[in-house]
Amino acid sequence: MAIEKIRIKDIAERAGVSVGTVDRVLHNRPNVSKKALEKVQKALGEMDYKPNMYASALAYNKTYTFYCLLPKHESEAYWEEIEQGANAACERRRDFGISVEFIYYKRFDVKTFEKATAECLKQNPDGVIIVPSKLDVTRQFTDKLHELQVPFILLDSYMPDLRPLSFYGQDSFQSGYFAARMLMLIASKEKEIMLMKQMRDGNVASKQQENRETGFRHYMRDHFPDIEITEVNLPLDEKRESYDDILEDFFNSHPQVHHCITFNSKAHLVGEFLLRSNRRNIQIMGYDMVPKNEECVKEGSISFLIAQHAYRQGALCVESLFEAIVLKKKITPVNYMPIELLTKENVAFYRRS
Repeated sequence: MAIEKIRIKDIAERAGVSVGTVDRVLHNRPNVSKKALEKVQKALGEMDYKPNMYASALAYNKTYTFYCLLPKHESEAYWEEIEQGANAACERRRDFGISVEFIYYKRFDVKTFEKATAECLKQNPDGVIIVPSKLDVTRQFTDKLHELQVPFILLDSYMPDLRPLSFYGQDSFQSGYFAARMLMLIASKEKEIMLMKQMRDGNVASKQQENRETGFRHYMRDHFPDIEITEVNLPLDEKRESYDDILEDFFNSHPQVHHCITFNSKAHLVGEFLLRSNRRNIQIMGYDMVPKNEECVKEGSISFLIAQHAYRQGALCVESLFEAIVLKKKITPVNYMPIELLTKENVAFYRRS
């Protein structure tokens, strides 16, 4: 029998009890005898009754606030698309009173992450989405969430030891390996490739970027061990004008370099420089479909762009919390996003949602 055709009246007749008794059992209300409870439970099992959690959740008229901890960012950045996707998911579930609040921290500043987590806990969240900081610092926060039985989802960097409800992001190692394979389709004859990083104190911004680079270097070591990989750092928090000086010096002293790669969303920093300096014989490969990167792809200074559906990731994080908390559904623990390659020919057809 279909779930929606099983009426309370049907259950009552099969169990030999009143409609009111069945209603009290289904809604966990008091004043039901042990004998009547056993009869109703037996009838429910025989009829394979499953409650309509969607309708039940609507009936409770409760509100839910999820908190999302993100790095501080500029407009038109990867993280902004995460926010847009999360807000869109809340709008789709507005009948259930779902909302999301964003708390920001500085990527390399552990104290700001700790401050953000303290603020989050103070708000008594129903669920949390976390872009992790360092493992030990993030664990202090997630241990408290486990203690409070607040489900959380990891975004961007997967740390299984933290035991999240779920994870959304790319398989970073495979993504970097794939990036190397694609780059070598056009750069196999090169002697040197430039790897652009943005670091502070010798560290890149995320574990995800580290894993991408590891995958990239594994491919290069196995297939093109003679190609030299030269790193160039565009230091975080410095003025953009200084980047031009760094890049100008590098390309002047490395005239044999025609291909560059970066594992962050800032390929446009190099792409825009190449366009301004009219260096048409050099191209860069980067990550994330943000507007400035898209423009460089169209103009030809970025050869390949690997997209990972930031908008969709934000939406799916909220949707998973909604399904787990409100609808009591089981959630897939690891959700790897597609590794998609965009070029000048197909970038206009990419759809964020």
